[in-house]
Amino acid sequence: MVLNYIWIGFFLIAFVVALFKLLVFGDMTIFPNIMNSTFEYAKMGFELSLGLTGVMTLWLGVMKIGENGGAIKLLSKGISPLFNKLFPEIPKNHPVHGSMVMNIAANMLGLDNAATPLGLKAMNELQELNKTKDTASNPMIMFLVLNTSGLTIIPISIMVYRAQMGAADPSDIFIPILLSTFVSTLAGIIAVSIAQKINLFTKTILLYLGSITLLLTGVIWGFSVLSSEKLNMVSSVAANIILFSIIIGFILLAIRKKINVYDSFIEGAKDGFSIAVKIIPFLVAILVGIGVFRASGAMDSLMSGIAWLFTSIGLNANFVEALPVAFMKPLSGAGARGLMIDAMNQHGVDSFVGRLACTFQGATDTTFYIIAVYFGSVGIRKVRHAVTCGLIADLAGLIAAIFIAYLFFHT
Repeated sequence: MVLNYIWIGFFLIAFVVALFKLLVFGDMTIFPNIMNSTFEYAKMGFELSLGLTGVMTLWLGVMKIGENGGAIKLLSKGISPLFNKLFPEIPKNHPVHGSMVMNIAANMLGLDNAATPLGLKAMNELQELNKTKDTASNPMIMFLVLNTSGLTIIPISIMVYRAQMGAADPSDIFIPILLSTFVSTLAGIIAVSIAQKINLFTKTILLYLGSITLLLTGVIWGFSVLSSEKLNMVSSVAANIILFSIIIGFILLAIRKKINVYDSFIEGAKDGFSIAVKIIPFLVAILVGIGVFRASGAMDSLMSGIAWLFTSIGLNANFVEALPVAFMKPLSGAGARGLMIDAMNQHGVDSFVGRLACTFQGATDTTFYIIAVYFGSVGIRKVRHAVTCGLIADLAGLIAAIFIAYLFFHT
């Protein structure tokens, strides 16, 4: 429903702006430019979707190896002690712990197809423990905010789009996204814990969150002391080593469990083409809407106004062109994806704006969509502090993305 209003808004605003330019300034080219943009962006959406097939097939095959080899279960065992502390109202050893941990682990690996069913299963199990059936319980809200914060170890889809659009190193956004999404998740956990009076200063929580925070702070500090050239080289090499090590780890886990690695790869890879084809209408629709909005001049006017605001208070405004992705992400994943592609197309896939747009896309998740789907599946009408805490997590992740992108990509 939200995306419906956004899409209609693109066209109506574009029409009003174009009509104003025609009547006031006599711009006879504005409407031809708008119509040309519909064909141009529709063609780009179609070609981009088909071009995703190869890389999508590769990564879905790799992820299936990890799934069959027990990567999700391994991650589940690793984070389950933390979950026991973050959900104090759930009885120990309750089955819902397994569903929640498996859902978060699947999200961390970028296994969207596996994560959503696991998440809905967990939400239904949490509803069974919920005494007030139309009101979100504390564990429900914590679980939902962990999902909306978008914690992802491997941002597969973003790297796939970057590869398709000709990035020199599609994985160079890996570490910036990892840092940004952790900040978002940490902010979400803190916000919910304050609202629910959960004590974060326990040995287990401090060990988990403190260790990860110190590690990532060290990473940021280490990169901050490097020159621009060395930073790009080191971050690129480190990202690719980590990603390839994960692939090797998946294969070794599968071998250990005596899983047929090749068959597992083929099993997952079969979904690559079907997913790429399914994306076509959605991607074409949102890109055409963005193209019309941009061709009318409305996008440039909006961004110029925001840039003037930041420049007038003495701040560098180079990040402003990527802000549409940040504004759209809490509302619509498809809309944000289209704006990310538009930013890379307009400014260059390896430009500061293009890379920041990708970092925005990976820093958080679609808060309102997740709330609607997860709470709607169990009939929750009163969401309490879920939206507030989810948006706090989003804001923290987006602010972190800006600072981290300036550190990694701005010259």
